[in-house]
Amino acid sequence: MTTRLQILRLLADGKLHSGAAIGRRLGISRAAVSKGVKTLGGNGLAVSAVAGRGYRLAARLTPLDRRRIAPRLAAGGGAAHRVEVLEEVESTNDHLLAQALAVSDPSGMACLAEVQSQGRGRRGKSWVSSAYQNLTLSIAWRFAVGPAMVSGLSLAAGVAVLHALEEYGLAPGRARDRASRARPRDPRRATKDMMSETIDAAAALGLKWPNDILWQGRKLAGLLVDAHGEASGPCTIVLGVGINCCIAARDARRIDQPWVDLYTITGETPDRNRLAVLVLNHLRSMFRTFAASGFAAFQTEWNRRHLYADKAVRVGRGDTYVEGTVDGIDVSGALRLRTARGEVQLFHSGEVSLRAAR
Repeated sequence: MTTRLQILRLLADGKLHSGAAIGRRLGISRAAVSKGVKTLGGNGLAVSAVAGRGYRLAARLTPLDRRRIAPRLAAGGGAAHRVEVLEEVESTNDHLLAQALAVSDPSGMACLAEVQSQGRGRRGKSWVSSAYQNLTLSIAWRFAVGPAMVSGLSLAAGVAVLHALEEYGLAPGRARDRASRARPRDPRRATKDMMSETIDAAAALGLKWPNDILWQGRKLAGLLVDAHGEASGPCTIVLGVGINCCIAARDARRIDQPWVDLYTITGETPDRNRLAVLVLNHLRSMFRTFAASGFAAFQTEWNRRHLYADKAVRVGRGDTYVEGTVDGIDVSGALRLRTARGEVQLFHSGEVSLRAAR
């Protein structure tokens, strides 16, 4: 464990800690404490220095802790406890894929990171994740079939993550009640955060095709699938999940779409360890079901939880857009779009974007 992570764990309670006390606790010099605090601040963590008294975080947080995650994972298979918690990595997906390809059975292997410097989103975008404050993880699975046969996997994963968030406490009604307890003045909020796409706001928590989870029209979580294998199989899948737990001010300015985080919704410091356990357990269950039944086992619920179901939308690829009404998701996970002429066009995720019609 690095010095900065040790310092972070001492400051995680949000209370004031003197540099001398931190140094004695960790057996390091005051200069080393100061350097560690500066490094945390350089990663975007808000650490206040109170002259003559010490350091404290602007808000409490829950550091990721493998000892609180691995023992609580559901039993079943030797890979269940192959979970790694890293302080810093370029990409959890890239890191885990390299690990997964080196073993005979990577199913259930997982990787979580406090800091992800080069996280990836869909369509070549970067995934913005505040250091030490969000949940960024990847999980691997080996399928006997080729990559083309696992079409719809990312959508099934969206259902699993949605279930995890609801078990965590974000069922639609409770989420709206808790939102009223969030701090009234949030300096992280920007104009884009205050806007929502035109959807049914009454459905607080739901899915947006293909890989997003929204809360009242704002993005709360996203998923990314990387596949590696021959066309005839087998193939190794690494699924990346990013959940906004608490977005730092400097990161909020980098997000180019409406967003929300768990802190804003609940007004409470998110327990990232508990959430990680729920997400990993639901994803492992999803993988087993998907291996047996494919996306068909998730299609009905996905259509029911799609926030854009029966809505007028624009589906775009590059500068070209097609307008129509969402007519559900087919058994492969493709979006069905009914145009004004009554024709149905199918769109697969790829580089396609979905927006509410203007």
